[in-house]
Amino acid sequence: MLAPFLIMLREGIEAALITGIVATYLAQTGRSEWMPAVWMGVLLAVAVSLFAGAGLLFLSAEFPQKAQEFFEAIVGLVAVAVLISMVFWMRKAARSIKSELQHSVDAAFASSHGGTWGLICLVFFAVAREGLESIFFLLAIFQQSDGIAAPLGALAGVAAAVVVGLIIYVGGVRLDLRQFFKWTGIFIIFVAAGILATAVGNLHEAGLWNGLQQHAYDWSGILPVSSLLGTILSGVFSYQENPTIGEVIVYLGFLSVVLYLYLRPARPEPVPTESYQGNRNVRA
Repeated sequence: MLAPFLIMLREGIEAALITGIVATYLAQTGRSEWMPAVWMGVLLAVAVSLFAGAGLLFLSAEFPQKAQEFFEAIVGLVAVAVLISMVFWMRKAARSIKSELQHSVDAAFASSHGGTWGLICLVFFAVAREGLESIFFLLAIFQQSDGIAAPLGALAGVAAAVVVGLIIYVGGVRLDLRQFFKWTGIFIIFVAAGILATAVGNLHEAGLWNGLQQHAYDWSGILPVSSLLGTILSGVFSYQENPTIGEVIVYLGFLSVVLYLYLRPARPEPVPTESYQGNRNVRA
């Protein structure tokens, strides 16, 4: 339940942050009457995300067993890709997202299609990106979880994100979003590593990967999945009590590479230099 909650909280706050920046900029520039277009874009993005999720669930239900395992592996791999791209994109875009969105709003009003459709498309694509990322992650988690704990966690995360977004927008409260996205990004990397290891197991069940299938260890007597802690770790990080060597290699290799790339200091942006040739100023 914790993993769906935190992922949906993060995704929801990203969507709320985007919507809030657009809404605030419209108010600051005297364009508040265009807010219905913003909400139209949000609603369309939510509808498309829900339809996409329902379609994928319906499609997977029609598959035989091996095809089902293959489908779950593909969903897991896509989920890992979008989760990692999400954390690295936010790490890079956090400083410039406000100015970029404001520029996009101005461009929408300057387009030949008019401000309404430009705003709808801007908000739709920004929010739909978050929604589709969430759909693939939730599918990967729901395939590994039984009961209603994971769906309830996801709904709670969305509800909490709405509340946080309203507090930021209406109340003018400033949160340290950079630290929030940094630490939730680290959490997501661990979640993605577990999903990737599970996808390797799905490929084996589908008959497509048969290497390194010896069990690396067996902790069923120490920390069984059926125990309270084992259940929590399984639901959050895809913990397995007796994983294969291949799954352990993939898990540790993925963590070591991605955490290194994520935590290393960002390179400073190059500063334009000036040189003088005669009486001319040449900007490099």
